[in-house]
Parts: sequence; C-alpha cells; structure tokens
Amino acid sequence: MNMKKQWWHEKVAYQIYPKSFNDTDGDGIGDIRGIIEKLDYLKELGIDIIWISPLYQSPFVDQGYDISDYYKIDPVFGTMEDFDELLLEAKKRDMYILMDLVINHCSDKHEWFQKALADPYGEYADYFYFEKGRDGNPPSNYRSYFGGSVWQQVEGTDLYYLHLFAKEQPDLNWENATVRKELYQMINWWLDKGLAGFRIDAIINIKKVLSFPSYEPDGDDGLVTCTKMVEEAQGVGDFLQELKRETFEKHHAFTVAEVFNMKEDELREFIGEEGHFSTMFDFSPLSVTFGEHGWYDAPEFDFRKWREVLYTSQKECKNTGFLANIIENHDEPRGACTYLPKHAQNDNGTKMLATTSILLRGLPFLYQGQEIGMKNCMMDSIEEYNDIDTINQYELARKAGLSDKEALMACFRHSRDNARTPMQWSGADNAGFTEGTAWLKVNPCYKEINVEAQEKDVNSVLSYYKKLITLRKSEAYREIFTYGDFQPAFEAEEMILAYYRQAEGRRILVAANFGKTEAALTVDETGEMLLCNMEGIEIKGIGEGGSRLMLPSCGAAVIEIL
Repeated sequence: MNMKKQWWHEKVAYQIYPKSFNDTDGDGIGDIRGIIEKLDYLKELGIDIIWISPLYQSPFVDQGYDISDYYKIDPVFGTMEDFDELLLEAKKRDMYILMDLVINHCSDKHEWFQKALADPYGEYADYFYFEKGRDGNPPSNYRSYFGGSVWQQVEGTDLYYLHLFAKEQPDLNWENATVRKELYQMINWWLDKGLAGFRIDAIINIKKVLSFPSYEPDGDDGLVTCTKMVEEAQGVGDFLQELKRETFEKHHAFTVAEVFNMKEDELREFIGEEGHFSTMFDFSPLSVTFGEHGWYDAPEFDFRKWREVLYTSQKECKNTGFLANIIENHDEPRGACTYLPKHAQNDNGTKMLATTSILLRGLPFLYQGQEIGMKNCMMDSIEEYNDIDTINQYELARKAGLSDKEALMACFRHSRDNARTPMQWSGADNAGFTEGTAWLKVNPCYKEINVEAQEKDVNSVLSYYKKLITLRKSEAYREIFTYGDFQPAFEAEEMILAYYRQAEGRRILVAANFGKTEAALTVDETGEMLLCNMEGIEIKGIGEGGSRLMLPSCGAAVIEIL
C-alpha cells in the first residue's frame, strides 16, 4: 500500500515502568530524575519514543492505573518541574515522550467519585455508572478483569457502581458529555505541555451495553467474564473519533492503543490512515499463552501456533496500517521466558527472538530490560508478589486444587510482576537500581544479567540489540524495514520462523531456527549476510544462482537477496 508518511514511522519505541526503572533519591522507587539520568543510555540504544507508565497521583491499588488526579505528578516520582525538565531534555536529544492515558476508569479517591458517593443521586453520580440492584442482587452477573463481581454496593443504598477492574477503579460514564469534555480538556493540557502523544489504556471498555443484561455463567461462581458485555456493545467508534478530533488530531499526536475484543472488521477504523489511533499493540502472540480458566491451566509454549498467529496478524494489517510489535510489557511476563522453547532460553535464543521481532513490519516497542534479556523472577511465596492480578490468579489456582508450589510456578510463568522487578543496571547491590530497599524483589540473576557488564561485551544481548536497531534505521535499509511488505517464508519447516521484507525490487530474508538441530534452508537466489546472532551461520552458493543457509539451533540471520 502507498502509505502517507508520518513522523513516527521510522522510529523505535521503549516503555519505561517508572517505579522500577531508576531510583535517584534512595526510597526504593524509581523516579523522573532517574529517567532523565538514563536518556543518553536510551539514545545510544537507538530509542526515539519513550512511553512512560502512569506518573499521575494515585493510591497505587493497581500500580498507578487508578488515578486520583490527572493533573498532578505523584510525589513518589518527583514534581511537575522534574517532568518539565524531562520533556526539555528529551527534546534536546530529538526524543519524544508519551504518557499513559487511563480514561476508562479513575481511582475511587478521585474528587469526582468522592462527590458521587456523597450524593449517589446527584450530578457526579452520573460521571459513573450507578445502577439499582435487581431482586436484592447486583444489576448483572459480570466478573471483573481481576475476579469477583464488577458491581460494588454503595453503602446505605440499593445502588451499585460499575468497575470492570478493581473496586477501587470505578468506570467513567462516557455517555455523559460533561465527562468527555473534562477528559478532553485534560488531554489537551498535557499535549500543550509538549507531550508527543499517549499510550491509551483499555480503551475498548469505554462503551457499555447500557441495559447491563446478565448472561449464561461461564464459571462456578455464577459469573461471566465482563468482556462478554464489552464485545456486544455497539458504537465505540463514535466516542473514539470524537476523542481524536477534540484532542490528538489538533496536536499531530502519536497514539498507540491497548485494544482487546475488537470486532473482526474494525482494524481499518482503528489504525487505517483515518483511523482512531496511529497504531495499536499486536497482542496476537499473547493469545496463545492463555489458559481456559486462568494461568494455572495455561498451555506450554507452542511454537507453531505462535508463528501462525504472528504471520496472520502481519498479513491482516498489510494494506491497512502499522501495528506496534512487542514481546513483553508491564502486563506480561518476560518474552525470553515466554516465546522461546526451553532449549533456546539462553543468550543466542534471546538474540534470535529479538531479530524476528525488531525487523517485523510495524513499530518496534521494547520494554525496559528486554534489551539485556531480563528474565522472569521466581518468588519464594505469594507474599513477595505485589500485583493485584497475580494474587487473584494464585488464589484461583489454589481453589482449583493446585499445591502452593504449583500455584507459585504458574505465577512464575505468567505474573505481571516478572516485568516489574527493578531494572538491572549493574552487579552492585540492588542491581544498581537503588541505594535503598527496592519496592519489589530484585531478580537474583542481576549478577549475570546487567547493563554495565553487557556494555563491555561486544557479544552481549545489549550489543546485539544495538546492531539490530542500527540496521533497521540505517540509511541503506530504513525504507525497506519501515515500509516494505511482509512475506512469510519456509512455512513447511516445522521450527523455522522466517520472512521476507521487500520493497521496490529489493528483498531481505530474516530467518531463525527455533529447533534443537541445525537447519539447512535452500534459497533460490544468492545473498549477502547483513547480520547474524552467532558463529557457525553460513550462506553458500549452490549453483544455478541458488544458496544454502546453514542455521544452527538458535541461529538467526538477516540476508539481503542479491
């Protein structure tokens, strides 16, 4: 497709989870000054766009995704002056800052909700969803994303308020034009400050089926997942177009949306040239990790299923727009422990996974620590976890009959806290993250896996990420890696993930061997090796203009077809 070029198309993005990134004041919690301190590190890595998870004032029931004041920086992270300095320092380096935009819900400590509780039949009650119970029960039988009913009774009344997430996160009523106006005003205030845009949280949830019907239960608790109602809601696009028109469009802002439960034919509406957002995260790989009832019955990694959904999502967006490609974020376990077979969970495997991800069509998003191959962290007990969802999933597993050890193993494989352990800057105490006591356990692997050691090693995971990003953004190959078509290759090979990126008569083959044994791939043309992740990878001519690519186990190669 002939895509209208945008300023963000050739960029590489990086997510910072501020609480765990870099602590400069010794309180064990990362802060804005810690981000400023590491801007040069990120610039050298090749990062252009930085998305920072919530910095707003919050009680931190859900790690800042419960916002009590949209206009304030939480003191734990610093001051608004610190944030203004961050914007200034980023601009000096030609870097762009994104904030997290959480507008499906707020905190129950937000002034609006406090006023609603004080007068449950008044003006501010209509900022939320206050519904009467039915026959002494909640209005409907939806299960929240974090377990239990989505309805919380308002003390002393027969009213219940809706919360699709934790009870401390009441959903905002987007049907109320005053609410929308207040939110748009806030968004424009931040964009006027100099933000480049937003990552937009859980946005599909803003549209409800207003009759709130009950459905057939899907569990022993008599409840049904709230996504059932969300998927049946019609008209979310009208809200999203108004949001874009009243805010993002005016500032040429970049927006990346977290979208689940989108209807099949809506991709163009979401990320087409006139779409609601610049791009949205591709969560299709994550879908192959889901269990039927929770983490405890999640399947083992299935390479072929994973490859299939990856190929499918790349093909589906081909003539529509760009997806944002990720292998991990603050809500997921570490990619190096999730999307690699056991035999490939090593440095070569991590580099291989990086190769296949960074060179896909779309906008690459790295998550802090991904570039050094940070891994999941085994906790000794459930008490060491902080995440609300992890605690819920642990209890689900125990109720299903799993032992404490088995339930903890499920958490080790899937917990969001795996991505939230402190960034491993060095082999010093607390991984160089803080001089105090870290708010969450530091992964013991920091002695072996840390930035300081990898910066000194030309063969490290970090050094390889730098080479990969440099190749993607280089003058010679930037156009093909940004705008080139995606074409799967060697699909008949059971453990090979390979694809061509092609544009204007040029082709580049990206091939990776996820299997245990060496693979020999026959290529119809000759090729020149642009990058490989290990020794022992060769491409040799075999006559009649063909080549043979020898890929050891965990080998990955990037080859320009001549």
